[in-house]
Amino acid sequence: MPWLGEKRFKVCLRKTTEVPCELPGYRFSCLKRSMMGMKKMLTALLTVSAVSLAAAQTTPEPIKLASTVTVSTASLSLSAASRIATLAVNNCAQLGYNVSATVVDRSGVTLAVARSENAGPHTLGASQGKAFTSASARNLTSNIAKGLADNPGLADIPGYLVLAGGAPIRADGAVVGAVGVGGAPSGLIDEKCGTDAVTTVLGK
Repeated sequence: MPWLGEKRFKVCLRKTTEVPCELPGYRFSCLKRSMMGMKKMLTALLTVSAVSLAAAQTTPEPIKLASTVTVSTASLSLSAASRIATLAVNNCAQLGYNVSATVVDRSGVTLAVARSENAGPHTLGASQGKAFTSASARNLTSNIAKGLADNPGLADIPGYLVLAGGAPIRADGAVVGAVGVGGAPSGLIDEKCGTDAVTTVLGK
């Protein structure tokens, strides 16, 4: 009998998925394994439900495309763009920073550029890149930068500069251009210089 008990014990070790549930001394192991299995299944079901719910919440509304031969879109004027660029540079100058500011139209094409006399040459390219990125994405570049970890491919889009300091310019709810500022020690300071300029010029 001791030999048979030893044999059953060895069989139990080899077939842990079956034998422990049959032997009197291993019912707790069987119950624990069963509970772990149920926990994994429940976790999987909750994960699937959460993913499905997120997908349902983020599904965008259909876009209605134009059926006409041509379309009319509003874009920023040169006069407004020049005022915004100059004022953005002045705003940062009041804070003690030499910067450059670029204003683009809704398509990302440069309309106006202003540069503080002592701003570094790199600030020109930075301001233009931020303005282009903001106009293209219709978003603050600071917001785009926040999502870069989840979507690193954004940084590889030609012309994109995913750094804070770019802001879209809106008129009547539509993006008509964007302003980009570069040169302050923080992109958020660049952003504020630009958005304050837009508020002053557009009055909102």
